[in-house]
This record gives sequence, C-alpha cells and structure tokens, in this order.
Amino acid sequence: MSCCCHREMATSKLMRAIRVSEFGGPSVLRLCDITVPSPSQNQVLIRVHACGVNPVETYIRSGSYARKPSLPYTPGTDVSGVVEAVGDRVKLFQAGDHVFTTATETGGYAEYTVASEDCVHSLPDSLNYKQGAAVGIPYFTAYRAIFHKAHAKAGETILIHGASGGVGVAACQMARALGMKVLGTAGTTEGLELVLENGAHQAFNHREEAYSSKVMEATKGQGVNVIVEMLSNVNLNNDLQMLAYGGRVMIVGSRGPIEINPRDTMAKESSIIGVALSYATAEEKAECAAVLLAGMDAGWLMPAVGKQFSLDQASQAHIDIINCTGASGKMVLTM
Repeated sequence: MSCCCHREMATSKLMRAIRVSEFGGPSVLRLCDITVPSPSQNQVLIRVHACGVNPVETYIRSGSYARKPSLPYTPGTDVSGVVEAVGDRVKLFQAGDHVFTTATETGGYAEYTVASEDCVHSLPDSLNYKQGAAVGIPYFTAYRAIFHKAHAKAGETILIHGASGGVGVAACQMARALGMKVLGTAGTTEGLELVLENGAHQAFNHREEAYSSKVMEATKGQGVNVIVEMLSNVNLNNDLQMLAYGGRVMIVGSRGPIEINPRDTMAKESSIIGVALSYATAEEKAECAAVLLAGMDAGWLMPAVGKQFSLDQASQAHIDIINCTGASGKMVLTM
C-alpha cells in the first residue's frame, strides 16, 4: 500500500499520509509522501500521534456516502497529538500543547494535520493519545443521539446496541453519568465485560435469540425509553417491540434496508429518529464539548481503545471495522 506521490519541492518538509485518489474498496487507501500542510490564521498544525477509525470513513472511501470529498483526499477526523504550530489568530493553543480534534481540514490518517481552532480541544493528562483519538465522532455522536435528538432524561431506561464499540462505550459512560438506567448489548464475552465495565447496569448477548425477552424482563415488562441503534437494518423491527410508550429509536448506523410494520409505532406512539453529526450547530457542538471536558475532569469519560493499526495498515483497518464479529473498544491508527 504505497505510491510515489508528487514531491512538490525538495526543500519542503514531507510527511507520510494515506491518500485516496479514487473511490473504491480498502485498496484505494495508499500510503504517500506529501508536503506537511501549513496552518492559516485560525488553524492549528498538529503532529499526529493517533487517529480514530470510524465506520463512516469506509462509506466515504467507497463513494457510497451522500457527501463526497474532492479527490485526492486524506481520511480521518479524530486525531490526538501535539501542537506543532498555530496561525496568527489562534488564541487558545500554542506549540507543545497536547490536544485532540473533532474534525480536521487536511485529514487525520497522516503524520501531521491541520485543524480549525474551534475543532481542537485540550487533551488532559488523564488520557493518553490513543484515548484522545477515540473521543471525537464517538462521544459527539452519542451525546447528539441521546440528548439532542432523543431528549433523554435522568431516570429513563436506555438500551445501547453494539455497546462495546466506540459509540457504544461512549453512550454507556455518558448515559450512566447523567442518571439513566443503562442496558447494553454485545456479541462476545469480552464485549459484554467491556459494556459492564463502562457503565451499563446489565448487558445482553445480541446473538442469543431470546435476548429481547431478557431486556423486557429487566424493565419489568415496561420496555425501554430510548434505544441507540448501530445496525438498524438487522434490529429495527425488534427494537419497536422493546420500546415503552413514547419510546424513541435513534438511528446511528444502518447497512441496508429492513421491513417494519408502521403500526408498531402507533401502538406505543413511538418515534424512529435519524442521527447525523454533520448537522450539529456550533452551539450544539460547544454544549457537547463542555459536557465531555467535564466528564474528563470528573473521570467518567474514559475511552476504551480496541484494535490498533500502524498507518501503513489503514486498508486492513477499514476491512476489519466493517467485518469484525464483535467490537471491543475504539479502533485507532498509530503514527
């Protein structure tokens, strides 16, 4: 997985980065030498130590996602590392600061990245770089799903599917810290243990046919108020049966169509709500960042890092994140 990308100037500082020059399978992720980007006035240049790998990046790479970046591009939004340089108008950061990002301008699968100052956050000493790379999309998505879209309240019961993955662990920690009764599902023994370690009151194996009846038992037959759904094309019909009156299913992920009976929503006046982090407003992002930084200070926000890959293994990471049989923490690339 390498290429001879154009070397712009012999005097320019070069870095290794993953470049996508055509949409397609994981093999289009190619390791190149390109010029280190320069930050403009409101931007920060970061020496990347780790970058989170998110399922959405595989959809964008394949060309199947609604928004397509201009080619060529470098994937990745969630990096952590050390500030190398800042633009003239940057006020909050300086060279040497430890930071994480929620978005980048030039892509995170690289040794250096440029990010807008408003997408850069201080990384506390309590988190290492790999954990810092596991915050961005997972925690912001979980907060948006549970609080901005489901309007969940303390005391309600939440069921988190795929609770051992990046978004799932984030959702468990957050819902528990903010006073909800947390139920989680996973597909392996290791995954179930991780779910319980990260805030779930109870965990269920979604590979067992009768798991939904166990969820109903856990709620004394009342059902759950909120479901965070990572694989809607498999679970949505079943989810509608597990909701309490007025329950909400939050669609965070889906890999295809599914047939449901709309009457099931009428029976409990339930809602099916899509979640897309890209629509978050500046105010919503600021609110979420404040909650997450408070969680870091309080100690309940503690990302679980899963599989780790080097930068030249990016294509294998994209294969594994889609085909893995049981997530166990957040997948990251290390530089």
